Amino acid sequence: MQRTATDDARAHLAGVLIATGSEDRAAFRELYRLTSAKLFGIALRICGDRQAAEDVLHDVYLIIWRRAGAWEPGRASPITWLATIARNRAIDWQRSQRVRRAAPIEDAPDIADTAPDAEAMLMASDGSHTLQDCLRELEGRQSEAIRTAFFDGVTYAELAERRGVPLGTAKSWIRRGLARLKECLDRAA
Repeated sequence: MQRTATDDARAHLAGVLIATGSEDRAAFRELYRLTSAKLFGIALRICGDRQAAEDVLHDVYLIIWRRAGAWEPGRASPITWLATIARNRAIDWQRSQRVRRAAPIEDAPDIADTAPDAEAMLMASDGSHTLQDCLRELEGRQSEAIRTAFFDGVTYAELAERRGVPLGTAKSWIRRGLARLKECLDRAA
């Protein structure tokens, strides 16, 4: 079977991406040379602003540098994997740009003081210490995933993207962590 120029280009890009995963700076420069125009085009199309697209592209290559070792050749072609990172980062930028209209603070209704009394605060403090102790018993990535998802309000999909793992893996960390957390809290009760 004869190899085409497309097959050769894909194989070269895959090799460069794998080398980048090993923190090869020359390979990273070559990766940038080969892909920056396409990834910039994706960012520009989504952002609609050249400066924003340049900023997004910078973030994209930082992500690629950190996650290149996680690319799995059998799962996606190199350009598909790279384009997905660029697309997702541009969409994140676009979402962050949405301005929410807010009324002046003077128009806000008065809110009753719902601060808990001293006894309630003491009980909550004890519960918080127990929860923190139980979180420390968990495996590091499970504890971190639970903290990020529940305390920082990050979605499972965002957590998976931040950690560079499949969505199912992030969900498994949280599911197993929550089960162990429940066992610990039950023992403490």
